[in-house]
Amino acid sequence: MRVIAIDGPAGAGKSTVARQVSTATGLRYLDTGAMYRCVALAVQQSSTDPHDPESVGRIAHDVSVVIERDAAKLNGVDVSQEIRSSEINGIVSIIAAHTPVRDAMREQQRRWIRDHQGGVVEGRDIGTVVFPEAILKVFLTASPEVRAERRVGQTGGDIQAVAASIAERDHLDSTRIDSPLKPSPESVVVDSSNRTIDDVVAEIVAHFEKVDHG
Repeated sequence: MRVIAIDGPAGAGKSTVARQVSTATGLRYLDTGAMYRCVALAVQQSSTDPHDPESVGRIAHDVSVVIERDAAKLNGVDVSQEIRSSEINGIVSIIAAHTPVRDAMREQQRRWIRDHQGGVVEGRDIGTVVFPEAILKVFLTASPEVRAERRVGQTGGDIQAVAASIAERDHLDSTRIDSPLKPSPESVVVDSSNRTIDDVVAEIVAHFEKVDHG
């Protein structure tokens, strides 16, 4: 399967790297995190308790989520800005931990890959659960300090508060029952802490060319 699976924690640079890898390889790009954020926004808009897995799961199955390269659409409306708010940051890990939500999103992700005949897909369980047959699995990481600095650069805020939020997100993602965040045994682990985006992208593309032509 011509899928490049890029997993990793918040702030590791997955979206930026995946976009550039997509451009370099000619494969389409899918931001699965945006899919969960769209569900989180729908939950927020409906005033549903994010801790209620059955109600949240129904929303995940009923809403229309379309992720394009530069836009995320919820029920036909572009919500690319709304899903990056601090409020959504605060509930998306809770929502993403519910099995009914993950089931709904996995189904959509696999359909997207079938429709596009491959792609660069980034998230937290892409190489371990969603596409275990991916041609290349990358676990992209960075130090907690660097990840906090990057997030502040993107969204602003107090560095200590952002660092605490990332640490909480890491804990929730790595300890959830369904598809915890962890590298696949076959993953190439790439630490982006002290490296340029171009350098990281070049390494991943080199790995892909090796396995794709091998």
